[in-house]
Amino acid sequence: MKNLLLLVSLLLVVKVSSQQERVITTAVPFLNISSDARAAGMGEMGVATSVDAFSQQWNPAKFAFAERKMGIGASYTPYLESIVTDIALLNASYYNKLNERSAFAVSLRYFGLGEIELRQTFDDTPTTVKPNEFSLDGSYSLKLSETFSMAVGGRFISSNLRFQDGTQDSQAANAFAVDIAGFYQSREIAYNAFDGRWRAGFNLSNLGGKIQYDENGQENFLPTNLKFGAGFDFILDQDNVLGLYTEFNKLLVPTPRDFDGDGDIDSEDNTEYQNVSFFNGVFESFGDAPDGFSEELKETTWALGAEYKYQNAFMVRAGYFNESPEKGARQFATIGAGFKFKTAQIDLSYLFSTSQVRNPLENTLRFSLTFNFGEEFYND
Repeated sequence: MKNLLLLVSLLLVVKVSSQQERVITTAVPFLNISSDARAAGMGEMGVATSVDAFSQQWNPAKFAFAERKMGIGASYTPYLESIVTDIALLNASYYNKLNERSAFAVSLRYFGLGEIELRQTFDDTPTTVKPNEFSLDGSYSLKLSETFSMAVGGRFISSNLRFQDGTQDSQAANAFAVDIAGFYQSREIAYNAFDGRWRAGFNLSNLGGKIQYDENGQENFLPTNLKFGAGFDFILDQDNVLGLYTEFNKLLVPTPRDFDGDGDIDSEDNTEYQNVSFFNGVFESFGDAPDGFSEELKETTWALGAEYKYQNAFMVRAGYFNESPEKGARQFATIGAGFKFKTAQIDLSYLFSTSQVRNPLENTLRFSLTFNFGEEFYND
């Protein structure tokens, strides 16, 4: 029964997408799902927030500003929880500061789609398959000055969604991608009523060739993505800190369009679309929307987030994420909390959809666990 409900939900997703105009879709979209509860609690943002063990997904350049020698993080995100119970995104991360100026990090994200029973007729003995996707990341970050760092990262992506049909073995589609990121963190600044710290960052992620599931099948764009954002920490006193952040996100993937001018986006247009190389697609994505600059703006999502810390032991978070109704209609509010005891920290978050299109993570509680230990480093 759960598999039938899953298939129905996927069909509904396809139907909703087909009704939208020029919605950009990519392969391996799990790479863009927030995989940790801290970022999820602030509107799914993290490119310009303070460093944590899960910075690999958001901005690996932040690791150069880590205040502890090492950090380990693990998280669990249920997916479509109201329909099935065996679909989830798992994440494990590790970073290590080599010295005061540099650090390296590795992480693994695994997206399991549960068990699906396949059969030709109702009376057939079912074949159980377990489709899944995962990515293995590595990065190196370096401070170029006391307030600015950059990082490069590499990513191996595997998407095992093909089902064995009896004529050939099921094989995963694989791809490689790179990230380029930068992070600015100011020194602590004394203002009249409080101290403060500015942060800003960018991350160009998943820059790589297309992924192909069949030897002669169509090639699919990776979710090449540009994040940039900024934030400010109000350091009210030694016990109370309030951070306010904003983030913008642009998929660097071409907009589907009517290449032959017949008034409809059909299979011929899709063939032409697939002929666009990933490299050209990155540059075209800034100006290829048929309705011009106004449509390009609709392809940019934005988020607002806040985090309050008390004695760096208790955290409360809130955020809002917005995407144009014509480009996916993801609109939701989030809340979250964190609790830290010595070297361990647990975070959780909850999402409320504000869109007419249901969110797969709606009413889902997400968990993260982090351990930070080793030598302390201080950033003035």
